[in-house]
Order: sequence, then structure tokens, then C-alpha cells
Amino acid sequence: MDHEIVGGFVLLAIVTLLSVIQNAFFASKVEHESKSYNGKTLQRTGAFERVFTANQNCEHAYPTFLAVLWCAGLLCSQAPAAFAGLMYLFVRQKYFVGYLGERTQSTPGYLFGKRIILFLFLMSVAGILNYYLVLFFGSDFEMHIKAITNTISPLLLIP
Repeated sequence: MDHEIVGGFVLLAIVTLLSVIQNAFFASKVEHESKSYNGKTLQRTGAFERVFTANQNCEHAYPTFLAVLWCAGLLCSQAPAAFAGLMYLFVRQKYFVGYLGERTQSTPGYLFGKRIILFLFLMSVAGILNYYLVLFFGSDFEMHIKAITNTISPLLLIP
């Protein structure tokens, strides 16, 4: 495979693989919690229900995250999309751990995650709009869009 082509999406692939590792970690927590009370049989306790629900909530948002991550990275700009993806993984970890404590501890992670998904979605839309502007009008705003996304992506660090 051509190194230049791979360079166009390697950061997105790294974030995707890290998210797979995180999903495996969440699943192992569910398995550990289910077996911790009675050896090999699955037990449903209050702690298990919290871990299981946190895992399910993360799994429900996962396809949306992957779709907007790759669309934003391929259609707009790879580096800000990968940065936002890493931030999303951090926030999802915070949400998962927060859900295991009091449920109010998970709320900031949930809200922050929604903001990151919105940012990735807007990047995707900007990339699509730029494509059609080039196609129909010959106006290419790619450099402007990349400058804006590179400037705005660090603002995702603000809670």
C-alpha cells in the first residue's frame, strides 16, 4: 500500500483500534463483575447492573462515533478528527467509571461526549459542503475549513 495514501487515514485507524481495546476493557469489566460473586456462574447484582448498563450505553453510541470520526477525518481533516476521537475515548472512559459510582458522576462525561460527536458531525458536513462547492462552483474552501477545525479542536478540552 502507498505510504502517502495510508498517511491520509492512519491516525483514524489508530483511534479506531484504541476504541476496540477500550471496548474489550469494558466487556472484561462486565465479565469480571458478573463472576466476582459466585465463581463461574453469572450473577446479577447491583454492581453488575451498573457495569452492564454503562457498557451498554457506551456500545449504543459506538457506531455513531465511528461513522462521524471517519467521515470527518476523510472528508475534512484527519488530525483534528483524530484528536477529537481521542478526546471522545477519554470522555467515554470517564463516563464509564463515573457510572460505576454515583450516576451523577457520569453526567459530565455524557454531555462532553455529545459535544465531541457534534464537532465531528459538523466537520463531516463542512467536508461534504466543500466537495459540492468545488464540484458546482469551483470554489475550494478546504484550507479555510482545515484552519478552522485545527483552531477549534483544542477548544474541545474546555469542559
